[in-house]
Amino acid sequence: MFRSLGRFIAHHPWYVIGTWLVLAVLVAAFAPALQTTSEESEFLPDHYESVQAIELQAEKFPGATSPAAILVFEREDGEALTEDDQAEVTRIAEELGPELGAETFVQQVVTTDPQGNPNVSEDGQVQLGIVGLAEGATGFDPQAFEDAEDLRSDLDDLVEGTDLSVQSTGSVPQGLDSQESSEQTLAIVAIATIVLIVGLLALIFRSVVICLMPVVLVGLVSVVANGLISWANEIFGLQADSSIEAILVVVLYGIGTDYILFFLFRYRERLRHLVAEQGDSAMSDPVTRRAIVKNGVEYAIERAGEAIASAGGAVIVAFLALLLSSLSIFKAIGPALAIAVGVTLVAALTLVPATVRVLGRAVFWPSKSWRREPEAARFGALGRRLGKRPAVHALASGLVMAALAVFALGFNPSFDFSSSLPKDVESTEALETFQEHFAAGQTEPVPVIVESDGGTLDQQELETYAAALAEAEGVSQVYPPQISEDGSAAQISLVLDSDPVSDQALQDVKGPIRDVAHEAAPEGTEAFVGGTPSVFADLQDAMERDYSVVFPAAAIVIMIILALLLRSLVAPWYLMAAVGLGFAATLGASVIVFQHIQGEAGLIFMLPIYIYLFVTALGTDYNILMIARLREEAREGREPREAAAEAVKHAGPTIAAAGVILAGTFASLMLGGNALFESMGFALSVGILIAAFVMAMFFTPALTALIGHAAWWPGHGDEKKQEVPEPLEH
Repeated sequence: MFRSLGRFIAHHPWYVIGTWLVLAVLVAAFAPALQTTSEESEFLPDHYESVQAIELQAEKFPGATSPAAILVFEREDGEALTEDDQAEVTRIAEELGPELGAETFVQQVVTTDPQGNPNVSEDGQVQLGIVGLAEGATGFDPQAFEDAEDLRSDLDDLVEGTDLSVQSTGSVPQGLDSQESSEQTLAIVAIATIVLIVGLLALIFRSVVICLMPVVLVGLVSVVANGLISWANEIFGLQADSSIEAILVVVLYGIGTDYILFFLFRYRERLRHLVAEQGDSAMSDPVTRRAIVKNGVEYAIERAGEAIASAGGAVIVAFLALLLSSLSIFKAIGPALAIAVGVTLVAALTLVPATVRVLGRAVFWPSKSWRREPEAARFGALGRRLGKRPAVHALASGLVMAALAVFALGFNPSFDFSSSLPKDVESTEALETFQEHFAAGQTEPVPVIVESDGGTLDQQELETYAAALAEAEGVSQVYPPQISEDGSAAQISLVLDSDPVSDQALQDVKGPIRDVAHEAAPEGTEAFVGGTPSVFADLQDAMERDYSVVFPAAAIVIMIILALLLRSLVAPWYLMAAVGLGFAATLGASVIVFQHIQGEAGLIFMLPIYIYLFVTALGTDYNILMIARLREEAREGREPREAAAEAVKHAGPTIAAAGVILAGTFASLMLGGNALFESMGFALSVGILIAAFVMAMFFTPALTALIGHAAWWPGHGDEKKQEVPEPLEH
């Protein structure tokens, strides 16, 4: 199959390039824009309590509003607010209300507490203005962010000439700041990724053309991939998380460059062999030169094609396994990344070799070092040592990963999304000011919705129920019950002791607050706890369920791919065990750095999924590349230990280069300026380095050498095959 593909591309490269150009133009012209969301509740299935509370609140209390924006007023000199200052706040609120974007906000600013008194802190230094979320608005769409920008602009005008300063926070302003931060992150990540790739390729190949190849080709591929992802999301109604765009940049350029390297190393290796065989003057003759380039392209696709296709297939399967997730965030990101890798894989097997075929020897310009066989002294020495003492190398590399993996047991998932915002944005500064002067939970009271099984609710029973809720651990204040118009439901709002988006609020709602809400509910009623901490509690349960389903399913399918590739029922078991150990080691390293060294309470709850997505899937890539080369060396008639030594010598430089480039691209996420991208960038870059330099370079070949011929049972894929060399076609 790959020999035929190589022959077609070598003879018809312009057909391939033309097809890609036409496809990119059509996709760019007709595909919709990629839509993303930051609303966590949209990711949960309907059967979770938090979602049921949201739906019931919308049905029974259509006029009720949740805070969309919180305006924090204080004097510029930091002194207590005077009566005149409070009067100015009232004036500003009255003038601002009618100007608010009606699609997002209720056109009223409330500056008093439930008792009608000015909503001023106990120390008198801060007064709040609360803006409600309009009915039907989500607060996370583009219009909401435009309205938040207008709100801030109007506030600047209204406080001008006064002694007051004002900042806005709350769900919509935080969403705006998060979007702007993500856009900055995307730009930083894109620039850093491209600069890193160009720099590392320059060191490896010393070729201007090869440095530019990933930038141009992956740029073309990204147009196609993003368009196909947008179509898929639109057709299947998938919700993509707002972080997907930055991740796609890293995936497309990182994996794309890896696959280009896999091809180019084999292409360069073949060209050296043919030039040595034909003589140094062969490249001076146009006919012979063209024949050598054609043969090099065919050979590289035939030898690297199976490894690239299998590696890409394993990654795609790992991503598609997320369709089994109960969370739409992962149901969307899984197919999106699978599409991106799928398009990159096809390009690596078609567009890249076609481009190389057209460029010919110019692909290495201006360097001529491709003609010389590299000494590979370091990798050759590593291979020889591993071949002589595979048990020592397997034990040492295994112990390194196992030691790190132990710390994975201390992983503490965090759902504090506010920590992912940069510290210097307005919503974060306003929130800090708010929390210094008010109970943290006042930013977003948690609604408890009580629904009657039939009949009308009793006011006295509801007041008794509210009193019971007030005694629950984590509750600071309880607002009086509100009964719906039909009398079948009531809403009781709780002010928590802690910030509603904090991990402490999650634990309080998941534990004592839900327990009291369910157990103390009036007879004949059912209670539902809503709000952000309830959403986070349900996300935690959903993640635990997904871990037990997605990981095993992906492992089984990847093992099947490995079994088909290697024609073995033995190798897939220890290869997947190695990948699992690499996953645990990566998570453990992250726990050491962030929880033990930096003193963070926990790591963002999504981190294990992202480590699984990239470290597990891409670690399998490097394993496949190493084991495929080891099998190739064994087929040349070498014994297992010698084959392992040669595999490290020849595949080692490719894996090392690919690992450094991919780890570097993931590390660029740490420049994003928020906790989510910092932890993700660190974990993924370290995980790739472990996968490349510990697992694939030492652990896998050492184990294969130890197991010997039995590693290939029952297919005997290492048996020597007689191949008749093809003549050079002129």
